[in-house]
Amino acid sequence: MEQENLSRWVEQIAKELSLTVKHVNAVAELLSSGSTIPFISRYRKEMTGSMDEVMIATIRDRIEQLRELDKRRESVLASIEKQGKLTPEILAALVSAQTLSEVEDIYLPYKPKRKTRASVAKEKGLEPLAQKLFNQEPGTIESFANAFVDVEKGVNNLEEALEGARDIIAEWLSENPESRKKLRELFWREGAVRARVIKGKETEGQKFKDYFDWNEPIAHVPSHRLLALRRGEKEGFLTLDMIPEDDSAIQLLERLFVKNANAASEQVSLAIKDGYKRLLRPSLETEIRMESKMKADEEAIKVFASNLKELLLAAPLGQKNVLALDPGYRSGCKVVCLDRQGKLLHHDVIYPHEPQKQTAQASALIKSLCDKFDIEAIAIGNGTASRETEAFVKSIGLPHKIIVMMVNESGASVYSASEAARDEFPDKDVTVRGAVSIGRRLVDPLAELVKIDAKSIGVGQYQHDVDQVKLKQGLDDVVISCVNSVGVEVNTASKELLSYVSGLSPALAKNIVEFRNQNGPFKSREELMKVNRFGEKVFEQAAGFLRIHEAENPLDASAVHPESYAIVNQMANDLKCSIKDLMTSAELRRQLDLSRYVSEKTGLPTLTDIVTELEKPGRDPRKVFEVFTFTEGVNTIEDLKIGMKLPGIVTNVTNFGAFVDVGVHQDGLVHISHLGDKFIKDPKEAVSVQQKVMVTVVEVDVARKRIGLSMKSNPFADAVPVTKNQGASHPGKSIKPNKPGGNKPNKPKQKELTMEEKLALLKEKFKR
Repeated sequence: MEQENLSRWVEQIAKELSLTVKHVNAVAELLSSGSTIPFISRYRKEMTGSMDEVMIATIRDRIEQLRELDKRRESVLASIEKQGKLTPEILAALVSAQTLSEVEDIYLPYKPKRKTRASVAKEKGLEPLAQKLFNQEPGTIESFANAFVDVEKGVNNLEEALEGARDIIAEWLSENPESRKKLRELFWREGAVRARVIKGKETEGQKFKDYFDWNEPIAHVPSHRLLALRRGEKEGFLTLDMIPEDDSAIQLLERLFVKNANAASEQVSLAIKDGYKRLLRPSLETEIRMESKMKADEEAIKVFASNLKELLLAAPLGQKNVLALDPGYRSGCKVVCLDRQGKLLHHDVIYPHEPQKQTAQASALIKSLCDKFDIEAIAIGNGTASRETEAFVKSIGLPHKIIVMMVNESGASVYSASEAARDEFPDKDVTVRGAVSIGRRLVDPLAELVKIDAKSIGVGQYQHDVDQVKLKQGLDDVVISCVNSVGVEVNTASKELLSYVSGLSPALAKNIVEFRNQNGPFKSREELMKVNRFGEKVFEQAAGFLRIHEAENPLDASAVHPESYAIVNQMANDLKCSIKDLMTSAELRRQLDLSRYVSEKTGLPTLTDIVTELEKPGRDPRKVFEVFTFTEGVNTIEDLKIGMKLPGIVTNVTNFGAFVDVGVHQDGLVHISHLGDKFIKDPKEAVSVQQKVMVTVVEVDVARKRIGLSMKSNPFADAVPVTKNQGASHPGKSIKPNKPGGNKPNKPKQKELTMEEKLALLKEKFKR
């Protein structure tokens, strides 16, 4: 059954994404066989039409969505059938439903529910009266309703009979798929997000001041603002509604259901007003709130993932002897010395600041450690006392060859208290572990940051407000992609870094490290097969991403997969040279005729990748490291003056702008309107996390700790406030309602088939 469903899903996805069925099917089969996204993208290009990781992940996620849709469809079908109410029409509608909303609309009248006003009215025998009124037949209300007045059944008078009938009609309207569909479209088209401050919470809720009286179309509210509004509601400062005007909704329903102008029609109109306000409006608002939240989550996770990728792929300093400082005042600055492999050699504490002010002793110790451990770079965490510590280090007369760099320490405290840190440094306290993390981040940001929960790295907005399962999936995808695009040196990598390699689990990563510790460095990729539980499937998935730089076979240090070694050997044999010669000589590579090596399994995309890799084996895709320093003398927000031009580092990019660290312990905001001289729709078009930029200070609010910055050449040409609201003036992307699609199956000819035959036919069509 799963395979039959998969074929149907593949056809639908291919149509939705304008891809070939063949390529989508290949991706689906590779994923179901346990292949990872990086492996498929890198080493199965011929099968997938060279799809990138983003497209492969999209197919994976869509398959899961369709799987969940079918599960719900089958559950609904079983429930209605169990009630004995399944008809060919209902089954046909379920089969053709393209969204969960459509399935739920069909199910609503048959969904088991608690006692309602309508069910009570039905128990009193008022359903026939409701039907008469709903049909809007001519006649007086008395002629319709008098026959249903029955004191024994609890219907004491004419008005109670009519009220009960209206309750039944109201429920019919609220469960009608067409009315729900059209109202859903109205909510998206004309609905508004309205926020108001809760009376008495004005002072306490100042951080939500911008939303105390807010009104914006649902279709245009950007994700960051919706999440901010929901947070204000959750924390008890705002009330939040997401509805259209009542009159518009009621008029829509009246056009659908009021067919005459008589006494019965008036009763239907009354039922519409009641049914909308009591049943439909709350139900659809809940649905719209959930769906808009899902859309906001998706956008926020995309922004978070984009920022995380830039941070993980930040330029590494490379293997250097590093002295790292975790700054502080009263408790001192923690000092650690690391060798070129990141091994902890020494740790200490200095007190160069108030209240101890032991400047001479601190200076002597730093100089001594730099000499003793041949220090090549000093990493300083950017937390408390960071600029003062940087100034101190630069003032003590160290050799100019020693690089001094500020390092973003977000999440270092999380790592220092983690199980990974305890395993590595069981006899060291959290302050030493944190300083080690700061130093290693300078040497290799990726290798160190994978040890920290991505949510704690500080490059997202509202990460605690979004769907945590989807957030983890999105961020894990990014980490896996980054680790595998860079490649991992198997003889030095931590088990945390290895666990993100394609095909490797945390348990297997641990086994690799244990094998390495017991037997020494790996000499070849083939030797990985000796590791416990490292089977052929794992080798297939992981080998191409693992590097062994001291291996006898130079290909083991490259991204060429072992399954392609024979091709490279053939290339070398054809040119009568060694593999090493082929890797070092551009002239030899130019002589290759790749068409000679095309086979059923290996095409030109893979062959082109192989030659590119031979040119620069194991090439690191990250940027070249650049030394960066903040402006001297500008250490706190009080030092900032309007008009100052300062160097800064982008720490976070959101939909409403970018946050920039200018070295004052408080990031400033460059609003989207100030990211450049030209109109910018998406901040990611202009800046990225870790980018070095020049900014102008345009606003300073010391009391609220807000800094407004600009990247415009003439930022004061127009007076646009940049810190009043997180993107309030940015319209965001329109949110369009889902439109049911797909071809509905033809109904069987009822006059030729029995009920049993109809159901059998439609069930078979559903299975297909």
